[in-house]
Amino acid sequence: MNSTDAAKPAKGLFIRTYGCQMNVYDSERMRDVLRPLGYAPVDGPEDADLVVLNTCHIREKATEKVYSELGQLKKMKEASGGRMTIAVAGCVAQAEGEELIRRQPAVDLVLGPQAYHKLPEMIARVSRAVGDRLETEFETLEKFDALPKAREVDGPAAFLSVQEGCDKFCTFCVVPYTRGAELSRSVDDIVAEARGLAAQGVREITLLGQNVNAFHGAAPALEGGADWTLGQLCRHIAKIGGIDRIRYSTSHPRDMDDDLIAAHGDTSAMMPFLHLPVQSGSDRILKAMNRGHTAADFHEIIRKVRAARPDIGLASDFIVGFPGETDEDFEATMDLIRQTGFATAYSFKYSRRPGTPAAEMHGQVPEDVKDARLQALQSLLRDQQTTFNASCIGRTMDILVTGKGRRPGQIHGRSPYQQAVHFEGPESMIGQIASVRMIDSSMNSLTGECVSVREDAA
Repeated sequence: MNSTDAAKPAKGLFIRTYGCQMNVYDSERMRDVLRPLGYAPVDGPEDADLVVLNTCHIREKATEKVYSELGQLKKMKEASGGRMTIAVAGCVAQAEGEELIRRQPAVDLVLGPQAYHKLPEMIARVSRAVGDRLETEFETLEKFDALPKAREVDGPAAFLSVQEGCDKFCTFCVVPYTRGAELSRSVDDIVAEARGLAAQGVREITLLGQNVNAFHGAAPALEGGADWTLGQLCRHIAKIGGIDRIRYSTSHPRDMDDDLIAAHGDTSAMMPFLHLPVQSGSDRILKAMNRGHTAADFHEIIRKVRAARPDIGLASDFIVGFPGETDEDFEATMDLIRQTGFATAYSFKYSRRPGTPAAEMHGQVPEDVKDARLQALQSLLRDQQTTFNASCIGRTMDILVTGKGRRPGQIHGRSPYQQAVHFEGPESMIGQIASVRMIDSSMNSLTGECVSVREDAA
């Protein structure tokens, strides 16, 4: 590289990420793909040569938010004299396709979740003003094979995608149509990526998938044999030097096998936290949703998990106002929540997604009824979350320190239960694991005081 090349400024890249953790991972990998082309992250779209909206299509409002954002970006592009390239990636891109370009001609590129490894090629086409602007084919394994092997991460915690797609076809969900069929990466590829993360100082890995516990990846080449399950993979990753904490998200009750449950009890690196979406406590609604499990099935899974790991913290997802949901159905969901007890949970009003079976079902619930039910459900969940956090006061927990706090002299991290924890300490502790005694709590976070730092945390 000559001195002129070295002095040439990088091209600005701004990626806005909507939705799930998988999209966060995908955005990180887009940066990896674009780095060799000279793109470097900038703080805002106004400074960017390339803006990527990595989108989510789960709820209607999220989709409309994308179109609103594109309207603002169009003005910035015009102000830049056309210098800015606008790309829409992710699930809205997959679902909307050419409609995106029709509604907003300022969009230069549209690419689905399995095509972002083709970004360099697509950008080159745009610069030559030739070729297609749309790439939404499902090629999951090709995508992973084409990605750079090296990743650059910022901080001691990282996501690692192990599985994509969904074969469940829940009647409310667009994921099978936007992410494709369930496919798993090979164990060798996953372990190689995990080792690379550990070499950069990553201590906590969250394994990602649309149905992550449906993982069935090709066994290591030296061992051969049957595909590995998620429980086997977690045990193997736990042996990698430097990896102290393992999480996974998002799981499905139908794929919660006994071996994965046992891994929660016999693998110390696995955090005592399980996010297991149930969606409803009514068997009638669960059947209409095509969930493939009953409320009793969910309770039995939770019984087994708590037997394997008594200190487990639970999270779940709930949808209220699904078509045909009666007051009795809603009360069954409230009963399930009361019987289970959750550390945290995510809840939403049912939102019609075009092309899904539920969108055409009879018995669509009025918005005011959905609003009232959601408020009641969230009030119960807030009470449970507040109670769970308060139960942590007086406990000493290992906290992975991830950054500076809001106040001078304060740092923060995540507890084994995914709670935000704030306490006093020097910035030099970022990336270390500290023993912290909890002294106060709120609904959303804990406050603690540092007791010690693990000797192996350097």
